[in-house]
Amino acid sequence: MSRRILTDSERAEYRQTKRAEQRAQVERATRALLSSEGWQAWAQSRATFHKYSMGNTMLIALQRPDASQVAGFKAWQQLGRQVRKGERSIKIMAPMAVKERDETGEETGERIVFFRSVPVFDIAQTHGEPLPEPPSEPITGDSHERYIAQLEEHARSLGYSVASEDLEHAGGYCDAKARRIVVSSNVEAPNARVRVLVHELAHAHGVGYADYGREDAEVIVETAAVIVCGALGLDTSGESIPYIAGWGEASDLEAIGKHAATVDEIASALEAACGVKDGAR
Repeated sequence: MSRRILTDSERAEYRQTKRAEQRAQVERATRALLSSEGWQAWAQSRATFHKYSMGNTMLIALQRPDASQVAGFKAWQQLGRQVRKGERSIKIMAPMAVKERDETGEETGERIVFFRSVPVFDIAQTHGEPLPEPPSEPITGDSHERYIAQLEEHARSLGYSVASEDLEHAGGYCDAKARRIVVSSNVEAPNARVRVLVHELAHAHGVGYADYGREDAEVIVETAAVIVCGALGLDTSGESIPYIAGWGEASDLEAIGKHAATVDEIASALEAACGVKDGAR
């Protein structure tokens, strides 16, 4: 049976329909960020799935907030595990390139990229061969000391110096005008120093009180810090992921989407500075 070639108008209508479906999915995932639980679920998802797009981490958090490792049906089989019968898949978006054809069916030589929904499953939905547990080191240890130099170098690339001083609190601060990041000398554990540096570097990426307000700025940088530390394999289970209740009350999807995008952008930059994107930890 020969396949009918879609007309230009039919192809345009199909693309419009698919885009509308994708926008609806993203809107649902974004709306989930308006609740404290939704924001925290996304932050945990973003820390766990740092190689996924922001949109896909939002979709994973929306559908299965407790997901810890996802893969497709065949990918799990290759890892020696099998998806349990009856398990409901998690839908994420994946790019698909197709060859453009004219009305006669001839290829035009151009390729169009669509995004289609593909199913993945969390490891909790499978059974089979055990897999190695991801690293999770305590914040009080020294396992991540090597990242201090990388983070300080990243600070210098942003035009900031890094110093250690006696402060009343065991934390630090970022002085955008003086282009300085200061870490309290009370922070003795190298892993804890990494944690403080990540937080203050998030501020150095342009998230200050003047532009965002104190409350919003702290939520953005602290969420980014929890995400990056989680991606590095630092145990931040005792750390709270901050959230502004007013976001949910305002129901401002555009604002919450922009905040999440800012968090994602900063986290990506700091992960890259630590070598997370290329798989080195």
